[in-house]
Amino acid sequence: MNPSPMTKASYKTPNPYESLFGYSRAVRKGPFIFVSGTTSITPDSAGAVQYPGDAYRQTVVAFRESLKAVEALGGTKEDVVRVRMFVASMDERDEVGRGMKEVFGAGEWAATMIAGVGFVRQEIRVEVEVDAVVG
Repeated sequence: MNPSPMTKASYKTPNPYESLFGYSRAVRKGPFIFVSGTTSITPDSAGAVQYPGDAYRQTVVAFRESLKAVEALGGTKEDVVRVRMFVASMDERDEVGRGMKEVFGAGEWAATMIAGVGFVRQEIRVEVEVDAVVG
């Protein structure tokens, strides 16, 4: 995918919240890709939470799903420049960090982690956002 600077493309999944709230999993405008908050909710319309209560495994699932969105819009893992992690409890920060490192390895990106947040489902422990710049 090599869109012109004015072209906007989106990537959608069957995740029930995308249609319920009216957003896309990810949007690309020019070289910029923005991935919406992504959790471990199954990417199908069933909307079950994978690994309820397990922050580490939820982080791995959420980042892998985010990278799928980046790739669907023409980017790669190496194009990621920023990640944000929203965590239910500060006690889970190390598990979330471990999950991020498993998916991305040691890389060059900016990262933010905010703890003590609530999510749309109680079993969700982490939500992530990813930004990428292609090229």
